[in-house]
Amino acid sequence: MAGSIALKPVDANFLLGDHIYGVLREAIMCMDIYDPATDLRLDERALAEQLGISRTPIREALVRLEQDGFVVVQARKGVFVLRKSIEEIAEMITVWAALESMAARLVTERATDGEIASLREMGKQFSRTKASARIEEYSEANIEFHQRILELSRCTMLKSIADGLFLHMRAVRRHAMPENNRTERSVVDHMHIIEAIESRDADLASRLVREHTMRLHDHVIETWTELSAATDQKSAAS
Repeated sequence: MAGSIALKPVDANFLLGDHIYGVLREAIMCMDIYDPATDLRLDERALAEQLGISRTPIREALVRLEQDGFVVVQARKGVFVLRKSIEEIAEMITVWAALESMAARLVTERATDGEIASLREMGKQFSRTKASARIEEYSEANIEFHQRILELSRCTMLKSIADGLFLHMRAVRRHAMPENNRTERSVVDHMHIIEAIESRDADLASRLVREHTMRLHDHVIETWTELSAATDQKSAAS
């Protein structure tokens, strides 16, 4: 069914524990959770039937997913993939901008020339035309680029905090990427960021990364009116 969760079959040798959790987590990360038309409800019975297993390991995995902030349990309604409100998304993007701008500064100070060259290689994979024509692939490459900056900062705590936001930042970036020709601007922004890091200009790299992320913030606030309305309706009904 369009807009619902899609799961990969589970091998009979991996019915419990981390594998079930990983299967569900991966499926959630592949959903377009910020499309207002997406069905966010996770039905234990349907999941168990689709995977060909009992409901007990599904239930255990859902408890872990709730603890990790991937899903929310609503009394008498069921389990739902967690979708943040517009206000929460705006705050999350602002926090991410602060984290990644500091990471970019640290990259100019700590990364080797070879590590910085890896950013250039990532940037060369997509021209503006190619990115627009292959949005799904570019969306994943875009996410990997931002993760790489965090990794090269060599700041474990900074990356750990960012990882806590990753699921929703990934979903926001994926949903926003095809909108308003953002792919072309993204490609240009990335190359400017790479050039600043290559020059080891900490102030410029930090500013460019922050501005790049805050453009996403402004885009969401200005254009995601349908999701904002759906959030308002949900709040009024609760």
